[in-house]
Amino acid sequence: MIKFDLTGKTAIVTGGGSGIGRSIVETLAAAGAYVHILDINLEQARHTIEQLAAGSGSAHQCDVTDQKMVTGLVDKIASEGSLEILVNNAGVGFVGNLEATDSDTFDRLYQINVKGVYHCLKACVPHMKAKNSGVIVNMASTVSTLAIPDRFAYTTTKGAVLTMTYSVALDYIKNGIRCNAISPARVHTPFVDDYVAKNYAGQEDEMMKKLSEAQPIGRMAKPQEIADLALYLCSDEASFVTGQNFNIDGGFGNLRP
Repeated sequence: MIKFDLTGKTAIVTGGGSGIGRSIVETLAAAGAYVHILDINLEQARHTIEQLAAGSGSAHQCDVTDQKMVTGLVDKIASEGSLEILVNNAGVGFVGNLEATDSDTFDRLYQINVKGVYHCLKACVPHMKAKNSGVIVNMASTVSTLAIPDRFAYTTTKGAVLTMTYSVALDYIKNGIRCNAISPARVHTPFVDDYVAKNYAGQEDEMMKKLSEAQPIGRMAKPQEIADLALYLCSDEASFVTGQNFNIDGGFGNLRP
């Protein structure tokens, strides 16, 4: 028996064209799943699919804030075969405290990080319920349960993602649906590199060192490490796991001085 085998299963990964989402797509596909990427950036999504083995997935342009678009795509995917896995990964961040967060910014994060997850859950759960099986992984964050400076809007939305996870896990446990959350600390993605280069020109090394040392383990997470945890949660090996929040944070939550 091959561990973590997803052969014959169909997965949807939102925001799968880059960063953590891309690693999750690659990892699920390597385990045998057929992966549909739903991403606002179709070019990135297509590029990710092109790197997979032939016949391992498809790319779809999708704005997760558009419920009609999400529902239409999910219904089409489910009608073509099956739908076993949903990974709600799409999300955006913002650096700023309450006073620095204007209404438009707050609404933008809410629409993507909260309503986007809701739209995908709302579209996928009925298909899973009809087959009495399904796996959902929601990408939360360490800030879902811990406060850090200047993340007012982001912590608000990621707290909502975590509590939605608990609610769905409880409401649909009798329908064979498992729902869990992954809460990473800082992950070293191209987004981090771009942010540092844009905001700390000439101080890149110093800032990267500071960001790395924020985790007691002394570095940021690698996208692949998050993807490996997602693979476990999506697999039958995790069949006894639901309604849980998995911190993958290099000790950030419990080991900080």
